[in-house]
Amino acid sequence: MSHKIYRVESFRIVGPYTLHVAFDDNTHQVINFWPALWGELYAPLRDPAVFNRVQISPEVHTLVWPNGADFDPETLHDWDQVGGMMHELVAERVPIPAARTARLKRPAKRVRTLH
Repeated sequence: MSHKIYRVESFRIVGPYTLHVAFDDNTHQVINFWPALWGELYAPLRDPAVFNRVQISPEVHTLVWPNGADFDPETLHDWDQVGGMMHELVAERVPIPAARTARLKRPAKRVRTLH
C-alpha cells in the first residue's frame, strides 16, 4: 500500500468553513470542512474565528490550526473521494444530543382495549 506525499502550497478562504487548497502537484480542492468538524479536536473549529486562523505548517506542509488540529495532506488532496467517508465516520462517533435521543426513545403510545 503506497502513501503518496503531497504538500499544501497555498490556500484561501472562499466561504464559511470552506477553503480552496492548492497542492505541489498543481492540483487543487475546494473543501467544505463543516461535516468533519466534530469531536474533541475538530469541534472547536466550528467557531469561525478559530477556523479562520488556519495556517500552513512549514514542517509538515499541511493545514494546521492553533489548537493542534490538522489533516493529512493526502486526505486533503483526495477530499472529493474521502470527505464523504469522513463525514460518515464522524456521524457514527458523535453522540446524538440528549434532547434528540429523548424524542427517539419515547415509548409508543399504548392503546387500551376493552374486553
